[in-house]
Amino acid sequence: MTAEHDGVDALMAALTDEPLPEEADAAFLAEHRAATADITALREQLDIIGRALGGEAPKPAPAPVPVRPVRRRAFRLAAGTLAAAAAATVMAGLGWLVVQADPGASSADSGAGAAKEAQQDTSEGVLFGSPRYLACAYLVAEGEVRSAEPAAAGGPELIRVTVELTRVHKPEKPGPERGDDLAYVIDENTAPGLRAGDHVLFGVPEKGAPPDMWVVGETEVARERDRIGDALPESRSLDCG
Repeated sequence: MTAEHDGVDALMAALTDEPLPEEADAAFLAEHRAATADITALREQLDIIGRALGGEAPKPAPAPVPVRPVRRRAFRLAAGTLAAAAAATVMAGLGWLVVQADPGASSADSGAGAAKEAQQDTSEGVLFGSPRYLACAYLVAEGEVRSAEPAAAGGPELIRVTVELTRVHKPEKPGPERGDDLAYVIDENTAPGLRAGDHVLFGVPEKGAPPDMWVVGETEVARERDRIGDALPESRSLDCG
């Protein structure tokens, strides 16, 4: 046990900044000084950790405070408990920073959406579905995958995809129309996991080229469809170049 005087514990008095009894003896005062020194050191370490997490430079360390070399077992346990609580607080802070680093990722679905958005930048730096993309694209359409099989030649990573068009966003006419079957040989990494029956929306940058973007699944296609509908009017006023 730590030293007590009139029911006042030295460690608790140091933790809560309680006033000390006027009649406190030397043993009680020494224990209180030792506890205060350890708590001060712990607070300084927490301040350094907090500033590091916040990107601030730590304050210069103050001059060391002489402490009593002997500690009772009960006080060591209490200090260990405080250190564990401090560590838990630091880890909670780190978790908060990780969450705040990507404020759009509030769920698994939004995280997947963010990854898809990142993949929508073409090599030319034009966002798929944007007015600029639509102004220059040869074909932007929706359809149902009829087949997705290994290509007859060209390498094991190539697949031949056949799509029956169900909706054409661009061109308005002339060009491919609803009901047409279009076939493309693509790298399987362009649309991983693509299989027969998938509903897709895709973009072809120029005639004769394979699609440079695939959106797969009813939910994702519906989201892109709305975006394309909003961007089409502006795209008609833009020159491709």
